[in-house]
Amino acid sequence: MSLFVGTTTDREQKLARVRQVLVTNDARAVHLTSNAALSWLLDGARIAVPLGGAPVLSATVTRDGEVTVTALANEVERLAAEEIADVAWRTIPWHASLAEHADDVAPESAFDAELRAARAQLLPVEVERYRALGSDTARAVSQILREADPAWTERELAARLARAAYEIGAEPAVVLAAGESRGFVQHPIPTDAPLGNRAMAVLTTVRHGLHASMSRWVEFGPGSGFASTEERLREVEADVFAATRPGAELADVFAEIPRAYARHGFGDEAWTMHHQGGPTGYAGRDPKASPGIPGRVAESQAFAWNPWVPGAKLEDTVLACSGGIEVLTHDPAWPSTTVRGLPRPLPLARY
Repeated sequence: MSLFVGTTTDREQKLARVRQVLVTNDARAVHLTSNAALSWLLDGARIAVPLGGAPVLSATVTRDGEVTVTALANEVERLAAEEIADVAWRTIPWHASLAEHADDVAPESAFDAELRAARAQLLPVEVERYRALGSDTARAVSQILREADPAWTERELAARLARAAYEIGAEPAVVLAAGESRGFVQHPIPTDAPLGNRAMAVLTTVRHGLHASMSRWVEFGPGSGFASTEERLREVEADVFAATRPGAELADVFAEIPRAYARHGFGDEAWTMHHQGGPTGYAGRDPKASPGIPGRVAESQAFAWNPWVPGAKLEDTVLACSGGIEVLTHDPAWPSTTVRGLPRPLPLARY
């Protein structure tokens, strides 16, 4: 049974973008080896076996638009039957190197920035896939947290989140859970700690190669004491959203982050305590934003900013569009407030 995404309408347009990179750099061909580039070009194919692991294939694209996929011998039949259509195949031993390429073929690293820019502007078919994934992910997280019990351990919450990802036809790329005692941990890898009165769930799902990331809080009793902090953090996020507009320099968008934290009472160094997210799409962060990040915001580019302070965090996957920010991981049934025209999540009160 074929498991392909379906008849695609986007590969030719993506090949045209790659060909333009090659023409601009007077290169005959490029050898793609990263998860992000391969999944983007090959219609969202699942190109790794361990979740988040190295690809089990590589691809050479010529200036004429020819695509040759090199696959490990123990993977090629499955890939051809279930994941990737309409390419020329080359098989190598399972122990051979996928990084090797002909002398007249450029490595992907030679054009990293240009290829990242090539995949930044999502095509209409990709936007529709993303909207569906974001909606499915948000509803799944909502359902799990409506069922959650304060006696659950963080591992129990994480297990249910991972299962929910598979149940919507996606795969979990990031699953974090913080109970009441660990809400101050930046990346709360699940432990046996109980959820207690307040907990956070973090999930990144991947489907058709696209990453949808979100964070949500649930409270099992009143008086957490974070309402004011969360309100100010939503204003930090709103400032960053306002700066994330097509055509803006990514470095200028990032420069707004420290100012926003300071502006809303968190101090000049708050932004240094945790990474802030950044562009997303065919990688969880493509790339992780940092001071001086190169490039510009593209029309219909996906972002997952994650402002964080001890005990509070916001995260959703959004599209930057000329008409404003579109929140992809939004569940209308989840409690929310409106911040500058956008629905922003509140903690789910289970008491």
